[in-house]
Amino acid sequence: MINVVIAYDIVSDRRRNKLVKVLKDYGHRINYSVFECEIKRKSLLELKEEISGIINIKKDSVLYYELCQGCVGKKDTVGIKKSDKFERIVYV
Repeated sequence: MINVVIAYDIVSDRRRNKLVKVLKDYGHRINYSVFECEIKRKSLLELKEEISGIINIKKDSVLYYELCQGCVGKKDTVGIKKSDKFERIVYV
């Protein structure tokens, strides 16, 4: 399993809603446009393919931050805590 933070900026409400629905199957929303996922590498590759089919590459962006083992456990949060499951994730 790997830990990945996925952040997105999607212009279209339709595409954004579709993307959120997909991401909820893989992880937890920790901010309006940020998800934390604890996922198998193969599943991450499948997720990236699915996301590529949803977004418009000329208008939208999706960022993937894979967290190394050294980063896991260095989570720091200010304000409302959004995710209990991924205490080990670093917010980017």
